[in-house]
Amino acid sequence: MRVWRNHVATAVACVLTVMTLAVPARAGTDVARPAGARGPALSADSDDLARSLECGANLADSTEKPVLLVPGTTLNPTAEYAWNYQRAFERQHRPYCTVRLPGNAMGDIQVAAEYVVHSIRTMYRLSGRRVQILGHSQGGMVPRWALKFWPDTRERVDDVVALAGSNHGTVDANALCAPAVGCAPSIWQQRTNSDFLRVLNSGGETYPGVSYTNVYTTLVDEVVQPNLTDSGSTPLHGGGGDITNVAVQDICPTHVTDHLLVGTSDPVAYALAMDALTRAGPARPETIDESVCTRAFQPGVNPATFPLHMAKMTTTVTRTLALHPHVAREPELKPYAQDLGGDQQLVSE
Repeated sequence: MRVWRNHVATAVACVLTVMTLAVPARAGTDVARPAGARGPALSADSDDLARSLECGANLADSTEKPVLLVPGTTLNPTAEYAWNYQRAFERQHRPYCTVRLPGNAMGDIQVAAEYVVHSIRTMYRLSGRRVQILGHSQGGMVPRWALKFWPDTRERVDDVVALAGSNHGTVDANALCAPAVGCAPSIWQQRTNSDFLRVLNSGGETYPGVSYTNVYTTLVDEVVQPNLTDSGSTPLHGGGGDITNVAVQDICPTHVTDHLLVGTSDPVAYALAMDALTRAGPARPETIDESVCTRAFQPGVNPATFPLHMAKMTTTVTRTLALHPHVAREPELKPYAQDLGGDQQLVSE
């Protein structure tokens, strides 16, 4: 396992080098009544929105709340989740869907959020139950933009679980998005001083009625930095939501994992995520069995094929970074976001 952790760390370092160079609800369910305001009209093509969402067979019939899996920057659901969380959920007969964000989550995050909004609404309608969201990196952060500017989603979402979420950006992106070189739109927006993040984190960072579990690693996250303490990028504070901010090292002090592993195969991050998804409210770290510290992989991961899947995922990351077009500046804020409102009653879709 140590060999593969070293392999992954080397791969992520290579990736960062490439970035620099290429730089109607059913009766009897738990549905809450939706809020009156739906938010701005979705600008994304309706066919693209429909194609982006793929769901398991038991979404409409299960008595469990469905989980929406949201991938991180440079990734898609197949590369990130097909070999871990999807396999685990299928064995548990847990309903889930995945959403494919435009350009492997390299485009404007404001547009990516529309895909999350569409996914939440569709899953709520089909299942008759509030949706639970699990996302890695950008995938843990982008649902918050959906909740902020499409108020009806707040009544349709039960949990947001962010694994190494870039809630407050990363200094890595500040260094990479030099004006002379440019970078992908979503990387501009994940700079710690971006207009996008300033708006996202204005006012309260959470909403009452939604539970937030924010899992991060202090050893070592090469991508979302800083993330060493409760004041780092991933943790959230204020706003009225029920929040748990927890490092995997809070459970296992000597546990070493990195950015890619924490979202795909890490047993401690998985235990915290599942605690959040299977209880009312966010994860409770004190309930996690310390035996998880002795495990190499989370459920769903096949140790024999783990190296192959990691290699494929790293290839997807590297290729996406190298080929996605760069832009010279951060995408302009959408008109609905320019007044930092987010909580006002917005036009109906």
